Amino acid sequence: MPETSAEDLLRELAPQVLGALVRRYGHFDTAEDAVQEALIAAAHGWPRDGVPDNPRGWLITVASRRLTDLLRREQARMRREDTVARWVLPEQWRAPAADRPPADADDTLILLFLCCHPALSAASQIALTLRAVGGLSTAEVARAFLVPEATMTRRISRGKQRIRDSGLRFAPPTGAERADRLAAVLHVLYLIFTEGYARTAGPGLLRADLTAEAIRLTRLVRRLVPEDPEVTGLLALMLLTDARAPARIGPHGELVPMAEQDRSRWRADQITEGVELITGALPRGVVGAYQLQAAIAAVHDEAPSAAATDWAQITALYEVLLGMSDNPVVALNHAVAVAMSRGASAGLALLADLADDPRLADDPRLPAARAHLWELEGERLAAREAYRMAAARSTNLAQQRYLNARAERLAGDPPPAG
Repeated sequence: MPETSAEDLLRELAPQVLGALVRRYGHFDTAEDAVQEALIAAAHGWPRDGVPDNPRGWLITVASRRLTDLLRREQARMRREDTVARWVLPEQWRAPAADRPPADADDTLILLFLCCHPALSAASQIALTLRAVGGLSTAEVARAFLVPEATMTRRISRGKQRIRDSGLRFAPPTGAERADRLAAVLHVLYLIFTEGYARTAGPGLLRADLTAEAIRLTRLVRRLVPEDPEVTGLLALMLLTDARAPARIGPHGELVPMAEQDRSRWRADQITEGVELITGALPRGVVGAYQLQAAIAAVHDEAPSAAATDWAQITALYEVLLGMSDNPVVALNHAVAVAMSRGASAGLALLADLADDPRLADDPRLPAARAHLWELEGERLAAREAYRMAAARSTNLAQQRYLNARAERLAGDPPPAG
């Protein structure tokens, strides 16, 4: 089997194996260490010896033996060591019978719920999800969020310690708890995707590995809870947004705004799937925020050009979204949509109302939006200063270069009329 295929298989099996160990033994943190060692053994041995007939069972066996060793070492009393030594693999850990569907996906969803428990901070939820469910190493997670590996190690350790101390059972939540936990899972997946699509800091704009992992995990959640329209809405939103990624970066790594992108480079298959998903989800009950954002993304993606975009429909959708929550970023996007549908001055008036919102005090998006609308109004000096302010607030180098370039372009003589 090619190395890349083995890596993909290991990434797919990692949360299943971890879920099996935690369900049987508990000890989330120790089980996670044991699984990582089993994955390392597979990564070294499978390319040389071949992938075993039952790779999942192989990983569970190796990880179980390693877990037993780790637990033995941690126990002070001989009675506990003897108990651990007598543990054997339960029947359900072996390959399922041909007439019985495997429960792998259920374990992975439970693991997602566990990593996204509301008792954990958002940072710990994201780190644990990427580490335990996404299969990323601690170093990879640290690089994704531009923190030292030691910092991320401590963050992950604190999260695992919190799970251990809380006594949480490895079982799917039920009733109202399930709805709350599912909302946390979707929020974490949304944050992972957002960080991958528009990095908050660093040299590049995109982290394709994070966007791909967020889409993969959201597909898994949807396969397990297909009746939830917000899960479908989130998957549609990710697909429709990620479809534009090939045209979002220029030949020298520069940011290309949507209005200037070559739409022939957008991923047509993702757009088709995303539109089908959101079209099927919207009539199925109460419309949530992810569904509305997906509907907005669909309007953008289905427009043959920037000029042909139905900004009136996008404005109306943002107004519904605004009615759901007091989100300043939604208000900012609504102001831009109003500017495109009713005139730049109308949008600038709405942006003025956001100027004193402390949640946007250091956000580069507010001065960037203001600069764009002032540029449309012909206010070149004001637009240039706003672009510079946005660049100073941005921590992403690609965004900084783009915003500074827009400011420099406005420093020269204005273009001739017409």
